[in-house]
Amino acid sequence: QVQLFESGPGLVNPSQTLLLTCTVSGGSITTSDYAWSWIRQPPGKGLECMGVINYDASTYYSPSLKGRTSISRDTSRNQFSLELTSVTPEDTAVYYCARVLATIGWGYEYDHWGRGTQVTVSS
Repeated sequence: QVQLFESGPGLVNPSQTLLLTCTVSGGSITTSDYAWSWIRQPPGKGLECMGVINYDASTYYSPSLKGRTSISRDTSRNQFSLELTSVTPEDTAVYYCARVLATIGWGYEYDHWGRGTQVTVSS
């Protein structure tokens, strides 16, 4: 029933800011039962969780991104967004939004994913 859909630019210039939006239907991003996450997968590499935003708008970001990540939400549109600043070609990846069902150890269990969107950083 829950569906997620990523939208945003497919091409970003180096040093610029990437903005992606996840639109959620079939479930509210404000319910306390879940959190919401941005994950990416560079070519030939594994999945990397970039951060999560909880039902109360509190956030967690992966330290590996060196403070370049910001996740926010628009409850009136049932959307949450990703901003990634100072992008480089190493940020080229497929970007996914997903719903977090639970925390398992140091990782997360996801139960619904968007289809993903390709983002290429190039000049």
